[in-house]
Amino acid sequence: MNIFTQLFKSLYSPRDIARFRFQGIGKTILYVFFLTFISAIPMTYHFANGFLEGIKHTSELLKNELPAFTIENGELSSSATEPVIIDKSGFRIVFDSTGQTTKEDVERYTNAIGFLKHEIVLIANSEAQYYDYAMFQNMKLTDQDVHSFIETLQSLMPVIVPITFVILYIFASASKFIGITFLAFIGLIIRGTLGKNIKYRHTWIMSAYAVTLSTIFFTIMESLQVIVPYALAIHWFVSITVLFLAIKEIPSPKPAE
Repeated sequence: MNIFTQLFKSLYSPRDIARFRFQGIGKTILYVFFLTFISAIPMTYHFANGFLEGIKHTSELLKNELPAFTIENGELSSSATEPVIIDKSGFRIVFDSTGQTTKEDVERYTNAIGFLKHEIVLIANSEAQYYDYAMFQNMKLTDQDVHSFIETLQSLMPVIVPITFVILYIFASASKFIGITFLAFIGLIIRGTLGKNIKYRHTWIMSAYAVTLSTIFFTIMESLQVIVPYALAIHWFVSITVLFLAIKEIPSPKPAE
């Protein structure tokens, strides 16, 4: 059975998930990487799209709407006496050389960039990146220098996007394997409750397929930019339920005569 068929059957058939327990661990690991790859695509797309929009809007604002500024000795300085907040088609630009705005204030937005007193905060699809001005110690940067840097970033996007995808994919894969490992231990408890004769290896393999329904659901929600309340609780509830139903499909050992 190929990996695409396994994914499809794992969406609705606990009986097939139970049958998968006999396959090799290597094929199961490959399946986990494949499932994670699918889930990482919309996350990377929205992050890259938000990043591009942020760079585009910031470049325009540096030219036309933000006050002239300098970054020296790890601090942002300008003639502005209060924070400047600009909304461009749902993208927020926060400029504050007074120190009144914190990075937590910027993190409240889905897509935003904050030029704060001591750092730049970039929010793309609710994912935050921080760039401390201390990186530019012994340097004096002006708004024109920052504008040139942003133009350089725009030209590097064909390189930045694949690197971002690889980083997100690595972290997502690690998280997925940890979650499956924990779910497999829960599977041992379910095994004891139902009186099934299976080993941890079997519960781990079934757990890898039991998370498919939840993973695909949240991948679709991520693609549509829909926020699901209590997402973590729903993920675990669905995964444990599917695993329970799969273990239930395993024949119980015959009682000794």
